[in-house]
Amino acid sequence: MSAGRAFSHESLGSRILSGLAWKAGSQLTLQVVRMVVALVLARLLAPHEWGLAAMALVFSGFVIVFTDNALGTALIQRKELLKGDRSTVFWISVGIGLTLALAGVGLSGPLADFYGEPKVRPLFIALSIGFLVSSLGTTHAALFVRDMEFRLLELRQIIATVAGAVAAIVVAVRGLGAWAIVTQQLVEATVSTALLWILSSWRPSLSFSLESVRRLGGFAGNVFAENLLYQGGRNVGSLLVGKVLGAAALGTYALSTNVILTPFSRIGAPLQQIFLPAFSTMQDDPARMAAMWIRVTRLVAAVAAPALVGLVVVAPDFVDVVLGPRWAAATPVIQILAGAGLIQALQTLNGEILLAVNRSGTLLRFTIFWFVVTSAAIVLGLPWGLYGVAVAYALATVVVELVRARLAAQAVGITVWSFVRSLGGVAQAAASMGVLLFLLRQALVAQGTPPAARLAFLIVAGLVLYVLLCAWRAPEVGAEIRAVLATRRSARGLPDRLGEDPQTLAQRP
Repeated sequence: MSAGRAFSHESLGSRILSGLAWKAGSQLTLQVVRMVVALVLARLLAPHEWGLAAMALVFSGFVIVFTDNALGTALIQRKELLKGDRSTVFWISVGIGLTLALAGVGLSGPLADFYGEPKVRPLFIALSIGFLVSSLGTTHAALFVRDMEFRLLELRQIIATVAGAVAAIVVAVRGLGAWAIVTQQLVEATVSTALLWILSSWRPSLSFSLESVRRLGGFAGNVFAENLLYQGGRNVGSLLVGKVLGAAALGTYALSTNVILTPFSRIGAPLQQIFLPAFSTMQDDPARMAAMWIRVTRLVAAVAAPALVGLVVVAPDFVDVVLGPRWAAATPVIQILAGAGLIQALQTLNGEILLAVNRSGTLLRFTIFWFVVTSAAIVLGLPWGLYGVAVAYALATVVVELVRARLAAQAVGITVWSFVRSLGGVAQAAASMGVLLFLLRQALVAQGTPPAARLAFLIVAGLVLYVLLCAWRAPEVGAEIRAVLATRRSARGLPDRLGEDPQTLAQRP
């Protein structure tokens, strides 16, 4: 018995647009909630307290890959599922989650000794419980994604995030320091898993199929190894900064990445969740995949580019007014990481392209390259402190992301230049806005305008300038938005747009 997935062009288009609508609404809500919580905690917690939590989170983020995504991604990618596939994936995930929870408790002492911070031990013991809790919901989440049921997924995520945010602020106000961040993680994971079970009608059986393991294992093995290396590379900076530069420096580094990289990774992850199943249904039509990839990436760039370029300009005022004077050391780090964050935002769907066309081995080999280059760059930057780490990371990002873009372009049969050229108008608009914003800020500083008033004015001015410049230099963005709104009202028009030639898309003014 098998379970196939057959979406018509109209049905697929409707599901993609519905998913984008729900993701957009939920991400707006989630980003506001998370940013407010981060800013409140920045006011309530000292850099050292933030750093203690970050020390524990480095390893929790690293091992979460064992309970997340690899087998679930295989469930999403396969055109058909056999009867035992779902339950087999569930029991493997739970077994791994339980093993990791026990291992986390056992390793909490050595981890605290590694950092020389005894307070890290109870924090990591508590976080280890989350490994098991998260593993109980990963299969349900994968099945929702496979069926592109994004409304329920997003409602679940909003509720879980709000619950975690409330818990974190309550704990911080009570003066419990780093426990606020740990509590946020645990509450969010628990509520999320509980809601997945409540909202899903599927329940695992007691069956376990070796045939399912063999069918899914090869693809899942490559995805697992890629995820493991990705998490390792993503956390190696925090690990080394915490070990070499100390908890206060790690707190500054963690907050900087939380301000810059985390918001856009949280935008990227939902897009990946939508487009992996969508691309998988198109795996035999690379031209259609290429057209969709270019369109979506251009829209991501239209949001990410002005936000991050603007942040580079206003970072001194942002840190002073929003984060507070004790986080002044984060200013240059935020400015440097903004460049890396922009480049990463433009690569949001590249990995999903490779997975959809069953090139998980290529993605794994790229991730090995990315891990080696990124880790080496951070090690080389450490002697120059946080500034050196940020510069080294940004330079490494330029190198590795160009390689990843080339691999994705080859997978769908276009040149990387076609991909880059399609972003030219947005790049011109964002760069021009940045120059004008810089000149405006210099004038305001010379006039003695207070930082808070300066920040507010520059945000409004930047928004107005970018909209005008985008209408001039990147009119295709407005056309894309109007097309999405039109096809949202009439999904029957979407297939022709999705199938439009990617070279034509790239050459639009």
